[in-house]
Amino acid sequence: MTGNATRPASRRRFRPLSLSTACAALAVLPPALTACGSGVTADSADAVDSGNTVTVTNCGRELSFDTTPSSVVGLMPSQTELLLRLDVGGSIVGQAQTEVSALPDDIADEAADIPVLSADAPPAREDLLAVTPDLVASPTEYEFTAEQGFASIEQLNENGAQAYVATGGCADRRNTAEVTDVLTDIADLGAILDVPDAAEELAQDLEDRLAAVEDAIGDAAQPTVAQVYVEGNSLSAIGAGIEADIIRTAGGDNVFDPDAPEFADFFAAQINPEEVISREPEAIVFGVSGPEHEEETREYLRSTFPDVPAVEDDLLIAIPASDLYPGALGNIDAVETIAQELYPDAF
Repeated sequence: MTGNATRPASRRRFRPLSLSTACAALAVLPPALTACGSGVTADSADAVDSGNTVTVTNCGRELSFDTTPSSVVGLMPSQTELLLRLDVGGSIVGQAQTEVSALPDDIADEAADIPVLSADAPPAREDLLAVTPDLVASPTEYEFTAEQGFASIEQLNENGAQAYVATGGCADRRNTAEVTDVLTDIADLGAILDVPDAAEELAQDLEDRLAAVEDAIGDAAQPTVAQVYVEGNSLSAIGAGIEADIIRTAGGDNVFDPDAPEFADFFAAQINPEEVISREPEAIVFGVSGPEHEEETREYLRSTFPDVPAVEDDLLIAIPASDLYPGALGNIDAVETIAQELYPDAF
């Protein structure tokens, strides 16, 4: 099976999700799929050191630091991991959404004494402000939604803190985010936190891993891939955003078109099973929140799509939802996992 030639033109079985309804309509999805920001532009951010001041552009906002932040909060384990990998654990005064995913074993002990501000949702405004941060790192702009009871970026600014949002999680970039956006985050945070050597080493490791995947795949024919999220009997297609770029970088030919109308305002759309069946993907990638969710999803896929090549060949690829979040080092883990499944003889 090759490319898009046999894909149907009809889109009538899709239910596009507008920005105004996406959070409510996809409330059952993991944070990677429900993160809705109010944001502005998402310019590629370059750190500029002007004397003792470090300035970066993030989600269209200019952030300036006259001194190195010493009270930092990670609003998701993925951001906490990034901060720890940059060797600034001593400056972290809070971690949040700790039950969304576990930190990797090799750094879990480093976070053991960091105060936990929330378990499975962003921290309440008063809980975040109580630790008096001067820098808050977040995967998306959703974590700063005042209407949800979270501290807004403006409220943080009024209390002496600045917010850094993962480049791929900026609202205006959420649908066009790329795996390499995390390299921008590493460079920016490395400059802001005055750890350029650690940032350079971390970025080089990720670049080397991505290059190894590209070299291994080479010019091999790309298998067709459908990326979905299943919760109960609700099926959503993932057609754009960092999730779609992970598929592309791993060498998959996405059966859902990022430029299609149903993904114009949001990177996911609820679909009927026929939309997967008609595209006959050779592999299905799906995000999971844990072992139970993975098994439930596998059972759903096998029973719903028994004649689809991906099910017939048992090429059903589970990815931890946390590896799909914007600004997560796990984005590279996801690329490696998918590529190894799609091209088993190349690794």
